[in-house]
Amino acid sequence: MTLQQRIDTIVNLLDAKKAEEIEVFDLADTDYIAQTVVLANSLGGKHTTALLDHLKNDLKPHGEEFLHTDETDDWVVADLGDIIIHIMTPAYRQRYSLEEFLGELKRGFQ
Repeated sequence: MTLQQRIDTIVNLLDAKKAEEIEVFDLADTDYIAQTVVLANSLGGKHTTALLDHLKNDLKPHGEEFLHTDETDDWVVADLGDIIIHIMTPAYRQRYSLEEFLGELKRGFQ
């Protein structure tokens, strides 16, 4: 699978499981630790970790390897090497403003 196909699969899986405000940041031309970052909102609480469980179950049969995950009910980070997935409650997403950071990072390398 190409990188874009992998990203599309992740976005589609998150969308199907009711994740909200899904955004994809292409950081291939930056010195960030991953080529792509996917951000998504959970509906809150256990939905955050449930979304990660769905991704693991649905992506592993396609050969996707989860190198590391860090999980709380409010924020999950999954490292797939060239793709990092952040799933957060809306309050955490607003508090940490990753969109701003990633957008500035991308603009700094254009």
